[in-house]
Amino acid sequence: MIDNKEVWDVKQEVKVINFNVPPFTGKEIDYIRQCVEAQKICGDGPFTGKCNRWIEERTGVAKCLLTTSCTHATEMTALLADIKEGDEVIMPSYTFVSTADAFVLRGAKVVFVDIRPDTMNIDEKLIEAAVTEKTKAIVPVHYAGVACEMDAIMAIAKKHHLFVIEDAAQGVMAAYKGQALGSIGDFGCYSFHETKNYSMGEGGALLIREEKYIEDAEIFREKGTDRSKYYRGQIDKYTWVNYGSSYLPSDMNAAYLYAQLEMAEEINDARLKIWNTYYEGLKGLEEQGKIELPVVPENCTHNAHMFYIKTKDIEERTAFISFMKEKEIMTVFHYVPLHTAKAGRKFGRFHGEDVYTTKESERLVRLPLYYGLTEEQNRYIVDQVKAFYH
Repeated sequence: MIDNKEVWDVKQEVKVINFNVPPFTGKEIDYIRQCVEAQKICGDGPFTGKCNRWIEERTGVAKCLLTTSCTHATEMTALLADIKEGDEVIMPSYTFVSTADAFVLRGAKVVFVDIRPDTMNIDEKLIEAAVTEKTKAIVPVHYAGVACEMDAIMAIAKKHHLFVIEDAAQGVMAAYKGQALGSIGDFGCYSFHETKNYSMGEGGALLIREEKYIEDAEIFREKGTDRSKYYRGQIDKYTWVNYGSSYLPSDMNAAYLYAQLEMAEEINDARLKIWNTYYEGLKGLEEQGKIELPVVPENCTHNAHMFYIKTKDIEERTAFISFMKEKEIMTVFHYVPLHTAKAGRKFGRFHGEDVYTTKESERLVRLPLYYGLTEEQNRYIVDQVKAFYH
């Protein structure tokens, strides 16, 4: 426990501790300047290629395509899986709207399944009961960079001939049994939004496990044209060959991202140190039964995407957030379950009973965690959490 003077000094230094500060290494502006000076600022420039190769080498997938967002990467998977009106797609309700939107846009029905209370991930034991003759895909969401039980999910998918589309928006640098998240299912989707471990402001990536889907993915990404083949010199002109959209980010965005991918290990280590400081500092409160801390199963390598605690109930969480705000620390809750939303009721259905999804979502509150959070800030936050419960 730090004394009152130290607490005051920290508060004076940091003023307000934001929930998130986008990562910045110092090379981003230099790399963006290189794009401008080379007069190559549109999509699929040199830095886009560097980011794609970095992800391919890190994950082992057949192809990575940088996109304008993780939302658009997920929309591309719906095209690649040929999702059509009347199809059903299984996913957790505790996720961001983009996970569902990508398939709803194709006319599919979203089938929500309850989550596990330990990891906040989809409960793999409940998936098979939700499978019908209309089911086309399973979409596991790796919450907080902690992997879903992928062996079980892949076995169900193989048995019923279903696509597995990993929402690994929070999963860059995380793994399941040594295999990178996003590389296990048929397709994986990363996010490089400013709230993620590595950022390009707005951006994402589509990971493709099998080569047979690469050509179609390139066409969908290039407005339905075979422009990628033209740039590689495989054809003498490009034309409109299928439907598609413009899913290419500016190479300036890719340049911003690549500066962070070059330092991915350093950023990851810094985040893990913050996460571990929270965990060690707050485990006493968990032992006293006052809060619950995140669970990371033995076969999962997480990436410290977030650190959350679970309060007793929504009333206690509201009081906690207010208390921390008074201490100039911004803490936030997370998803409102999709099946409780107007659009969720319109475009989806919940299979089985909502035992944990709503209950656990109302207890969860996230603490500040970002590259650049200082050790002093980290300790100050721990002390204020303790102060609330003491």
